[in-house]
Amino acid sequence: MQHHMSYLQKHSDITRSRVNNFVNDNHQWKDVNIQAVLYDLRMGGEPHVELEMWSAPGQERPSFEHAVKQQFRPVKVGQMMGPSWTTHWFRVLVNIPKQFAGLPVEFHFDPSCEAMVWSNEGEPIMGLTGGNGGERHVEYLLTPCAKQEEEPRKFYVEVACNGLFGNGDYHQHPQDRAIYYRLSSADLVSPNKAAWSLYYDMQVISEMASRLPRESPRSWQALTAANDIVNVFEHSDLSTIDRAREIADKFFATESSPASHQVYAIGNCHIDTAWLWPFAETRRKTARSWSTQLKLMEDFEEYRFAASQAQQFEWLKLDYPSLFKRIQEKAQSGQFIPIGGTWVEMDCNLPSGESLARQFLLGQRFFKQHFGHTCDVFWLPDTFGYSSQLPQIVRLAGAKYFFTQKLSWNNINKFPNTTFRWIGLDGSSVLTHMAPAETYSAQCRPGELIDSIKKHKDIAYSNESLYLFGNGDGGGGPLRAMLERMRRMSDVDGIPRVKQAHPQEFYKHVDKTARELVSWKGELYFELHRGTYTSQSNNKLWNRQSEFLLRDAELLCTIAGFGSEESAFAYPAEEFTRLWKLVCLNQFHDVVPGSAINMVYRDSDKIYEDIIASANSIRQQALASICNPKDAKHLKGLTVFNTTGWMRSDIVAVPAALYSQFAELSSAVQIRSHDNAILVPVTNVPGCALQPVSANLVRAMQYPEHPACVAQSNDTFTLENRFVCVLFNSNGQITSFYDKKERRELVPKGSLSNVFELYDDVPLFWDAWDIEIYSLEKYQTLNGAVVVVVDQGPLVASISVRVPISDGSVLTQTISLAEHSPRLDFDCEIDWHENRKCLKVAFTWDINSDFATYETQYGVVQRPTHRNTTWDMAKFEVCAHKFADLSEFGYGVALLNDCKYGHSTLENTMALTLLRAPKAPDEHCDMGHHKFRYAIYPHTGSFNESSVVREAYQFNVPLLQLPIEIPPGNELTSNRPFFSISGARNVVLDTVKRAEDDEQSFVVRLYEAYGGHARALLTSRLSYSDVAKVNLLEEPLRDSEDGISALAHSKALEISFKPFEVVSLKFTI
Repeated sequence: MQHHMSYLQKHSDITRSRVNNFVNDNHQWKDVNIQAVLYDLRMGGEPHVELEMWSAPGQERPSFEHAVKQQFRPVKVGQMMGPSWTTHWFRVLVNIPKQFAGLPVEFHFDPSCEAMVWSNEGEPIMGLTGGNGGERHVEYLLTPCAKQEEEPRKFYVEVACNGLFGNGDYHQHPQDRAIYYRLSSADLVSPNKAAWSLYYDMQVISEMASRLPRESPRSWQALTAANDIVNVFEHSDLSTIDRAREIADKFFATESSPASHQVYAIGNCHIDTAWLWPFAETRRKTARSWSTQLKLMEDFEEYRFAASQAQQFEWLKLDYPSLFKRIQEKAQSGQFIPIGGTWVEMDCNLPSGESLARQFLLGQRFFKQHFGHTCDVFWLPDTFGYSSQLPQIVRLAGAKYFFTQKLSWNNINKFPNTTFRWIGLDGSSVLTHMAPAETYSAQCRPGELIDSIKKHKDIAYSNESLYLFGNGDGGGGPLRAMLERMRRMSDVDGIPRVKQAHPQEFYKHVDKTARELVSWKGELYFELHRGTYTSQSNNKLWNRQSEFLLRDAELLCTIAGFGSEESAFAYPAEEFTRLWKLVCLNQFHDVVPGSAINMVYRDSDKIYEDIIASANSIRQQALASICNPKDAKHLKGLTVFNTTGWMRSDIVAVPAALYSQFAELSSAVQIRSHDNAILVPVTNVPGCALQPVSANLVRAMQYPEHPACVAQSNDTFTLENRFVCVLFNSNGQITSFYDKKERRELVPKGSLSNVFELYDDVPLFWDAWDIEIYSLEKYQTLNGAVVVVVDQGPLVASISVRVPISDGSVLTQTISLAEHSPRLDFDCEIDWHENRKCLKVAFTWDINSDFATYETQYGVVQRPTHRNTTWDMAKFEVCAHKFADLSEFGYGVALLNDCKYGHSTLENTMALTLLRAPKAPDEHCDMGHHKFRYAIYPHTGSFNESSVVREAYQFNVPLLQLPIEIPPGNELTSNRPFFSISGARNVVLDTVKRAEDDEQSFVVRLYEAYGGHARALLTSRLSYSDVAKVNLLEEPLRDSEDGISALAHSKALEISFKPFEVVSLKFTI
């Protein structure tokens, strides 16, 4: 028996602690453990390191060319830099002393924040991350082996006064507060390569000993090897390092079984395009992170790194052209992998279908132009839910695989699948994988690889998984230590085999070899971050407005440019591309959802102002071009344009320039109370067509046979027209909503609708992100203090309701009923100054249904109105676009909106979430003034038999007006639509635009909206010689049965639709 035999099996926890103390950077033991020998030499200060600094004014981020021309001043270690978000340039002169001869030399520069090393010639070399966190990376290799006499080296360091994750703890402090950062080191350092290798060996072996099952023989082998290494090592005798490494090599020599789990690893740095930092800082984060990866690729030829978001590549191309060229070269060699196919990693709940289509159109085109190919893998590691139409959109955008992992964050139900086929609304499917390590920022640790087996829910069908590693969110990416550990873990018994590979290789292998993969049909609902449907209300309003403005503008510009051979209108293709890029940029998954800092929304406000101003100008120019024949008379009449695809009637407000012509014409007009606008009825305007509204036409109008009217009797107010009669109490709440034609009361006895409810809104952790289910338990009903009659008809009748919310907040609402429609409109203005409160409006209906219908991109999704299971319960707050509908056989009610996305339906009560008041990461979120609209639209028939989709469009897309009178007999007055859809009321004409690469072609995009088959007739006044069915990239689809046929002796096309199918047609003139 050995005299000092180890009884580690009897005291394994003690041994594990001993091993961990040997490895860790623990101040108590670092003078005697492995940390004591990691560096052979360290020197700093003059004359070895000379520092000079120039501070840029304000929050400017100057270029290298500008910075190096400025006046620098001498500084030393300990220099403070700030305040937050400022930039400071260092000129560094290094004189390597003779003591470093024969040794590798690194420059360690720690500014306690982020930085970029630049060569003296202005080439970005690599990024640095200061501080003491796990993302720390402060070393810059000057030479692998110093000579006896080294020439002085001069280079620059650009310091950004923000951390990798912004500016301190955003839960506690505003992100634009003044923080100063300290230059804590600027040293010349020589690392001991052998010691570092042993350090990486021990990191892997010790974690295998800790994370492998205790009963596993391999766990004991790892613990024994680690313990033996500690016994062999002596910090005062460097020769013991080699002996210790021999023990490690022997352990690693036992390879994994060929049948063990195969992990496909890919480096990434998931840079949020904006979050705890503004867009401008992301441009620098991208350069810092990606340049660092290029340096690592020089030392690790097996290394593969993937980067998504074409927007970030474009910024890099503009700001760092030489770095972009180097990335293109590494992409050619296969080490740097552009991936994803979208403009940014967007939110997938709030953007419209067309916005998602443009994300792929812009992204795929960029990657094809600059890297020679589009992306097969839709890459979206971090977003807050996944629309049920994504599989179809992904397939139509030329991709077929999907990666994410965010559903691992669900806080009620665990998502049951890892590798599966996701089937969308229309039946399209994409092979989908969610990394079982449940992170996109893995650190290359054995425990994460073990989790890739333990948490793989489909391992019976597919014995492989993806593994994403590298520091993320704020960038940074993989570090050298990660790649060193990865090399050691590539083929060692006890953990999965690991290979670094293009994600496409993983998907292709799964596609080819997996057995009987399960399927998931419909949306991938994220059971967390439900507050993102509501936070930053104005941002969501401007997003909706931008989407519809661009829709109208593109349609009108196409008509103006292609409508006649004589047209001189120039289609503004470049400006549309610029505007769509901006819309897509703001749809990044931390911007439009409302989860970024205040600085980001100051930027996005300016972006939306730019989009809306430009799109409005383009729309007006195109409309004027269409409506401007030579014999037109300006300011002599009114012309309206209906940009929807169907006939509609409405009430329009006459432009101020025409007041004198319409004011006294007829009793059929009405003066609106709040602004004295003249209201005029406009009837039966064809879709995509003009209709003149001349003074003579209005003069001939009769007083409406069934006018809209208002009445007050004591505390009861009544709005009534030929369709409905609605009663309100003194609080502005609906006590009765009666359908006169159907003789049906919609409000159950004893119930109320249009009820404002103020909820406590204190989530568990993620303030701007989350609404928690327990919040529904604590609320108060708000009662109106003042109700007054506003408009008495005959075209529009309305009342005004003032609702005090608190001492600091008040809501004013105008409730209107027009004479031509059963739709009841609610125009709201709120001064909102609350702290962690949530405002909802609720409607209770006498309707019984187990599900409600919500609009999503290019279709609808049905969700339960009960909470039978935890899966049902988790959907207590859901996302919808322009409407939600509650219907039973024969009847239903739709709740429309112009900018709200948070909805709920419990049994027969529908609610719309209006505003929230979180305090982090934006301490001013939603404070201030808001305007928004919602409406109630009752309808006969179930949802599938209704016109809810059209009504919701009309609520968001008003008739356009131009103060021009077009004389009778002009072709424009013929009411002939420029585009028309007939024979299928379930088909929507959504988009008309010029083709991307062909000035002689235009594209029409349509979709089936209700979930049924259809055969629609499409006609166009625009001339064309050929038409082809194309995908979202406007490439021909190869399907021999494209469902399109031209009718004989007609310009009409008959188009067949499958349920929820999106169809794009390219017309060539």
